[in-house]
Amino acid sequence: MDIARPDLKQSRRRKQYALAAVGALVLLGAGIALATLEPAAPGVARASVWIDTVKRGEMLREVRGPGTLVPREIRWIAAETNARVERVVVKPGATVAADTVILELSNPEVVDQLLAAQSALTAAQADLTARRVDLENQLLDLEAQIATTEADHEAALLRAQAEGELNAKGIVSTLQYKQTELTARQLGTRLGIERERAAKFRQNITAQLAAEAARIEQLENTAALRQQQADALNVRAGLAGVLQQVPVEEGQQVLAGTNLARVARPDVLMAELRIAETQAKDIALGQPVKVDTRNGVVPGKVARVDPAVQNGTVLVDVDLEGALPAGARPDLSVDGTIEIERLADVLYVGRPAFGQPETQATLFRLDGESDLARRVPVRLGRASVSLIEVQQGLAVGDRVVLSDTSQWDRFDRIKLE
Repeated sequence: MDIARPDLKQSRRRKQYALAAVGALVLLGAGIALATLEPAAPGVARASVWIDTVKRGEMLREVRGPGTLVPREIRWIAAETNARVERVVVKPGATVAADTVILELSNPEVVDQLLAAQSALTAAQADLTARRVDLENQLLDLEAQIATTEADHEAALLRAQAEGELNAKGIVSTLQYKQTELTARQLGTRLGIERERAAKFRQNITAQLAAEAARIEQLENTAALRQQQADALNVRAGLAGVLQQVPVEEGQQVLAGTNLARVARPDVLMAELRIAETQAKDIALGQPVKVDTRNGVVPGKVARVDPAVQNGTVLVDVDLEGALPAGARPDLSVDGTIEIERLADVLYVGRPAFGQPETQATLFRLDGESDLARRVPVRLGRASVSLIEVQQGLAVGDRVVLSDTSQWDRFDRIKLE
């Protein structure tokens, strides 16, 4: 007969409970492990990203901008009066001398004004000559009168001296002697007055002739201006070089001040660079510049920084110090790199995409020699064209991804494949 064993049944039940508990614990641990796992890192082709290594040492700060070669010496020739373009003598691109006639203009009023100014000057010069002769004649009359008065005065003195001796002997009366003596004194006074009148008249002559001379000088200046305006109807280059522009046509009516031609010296060039306004704040006069003409690099120095901003850029003039390569000519497109400063013993790396100076950014840093890169916060400092200072977040030897990683913004890790 069978024997009941309740203890075995309880033992089996305890084993089942234990196995169920262990299974539940395993499932719970697996769930917790799965919950704490990081999302899978997306794969990125290594060849599609730019990786650079953080270094320490001297960093050269530079800014770069496009530009053009322009003549250092340019002369715009403007119309001095209203005129009509009769003939274009020289076409743009021609080599001209300083006295080369470029345009012929016409204006009858200018010619008429010149003739009137010349006539007025001639008449004023004739008036001055006549006035000088008249004043000189008047001065001669005064001098003749002075000579006559002086002779009468000397005669009266001699007579008074003689009568004084005769009066002492009783031959001439005292009354007659006193009258002669009074006459001599009167003639002396009159002689002094005549001499003063002559001196004043000489001063008057000088003043009148000076006034006439000033009037003639004014007329000469007017005549010279009219002559200059008449000569300007033949528009000359005024500078040895190349005629670059003639922005008028034959038969066109132009106003005074209108630009008629532009002449430049093509052998003396400088560079005009357009630097972004955000990078131009540290540019100063005298800083070294390298100008790439695409046929050679020419050294130079900053000569002028435009105080105004135009279309988001600042115009910087660069004096070229080296020999220009073959093919360099006005309006040639160039690239210029301006050296701002040299930073000694700083931590730096290649400038990341969209990396701005003095900002906080995040970069993917490679874990040692593995293919995983983790996102780390980085404090950036001063920047150059292709380099930027690292103030915090990286160390020497760290490798970071500098390419645009905006498509992986929701990931903290990427895997390079």
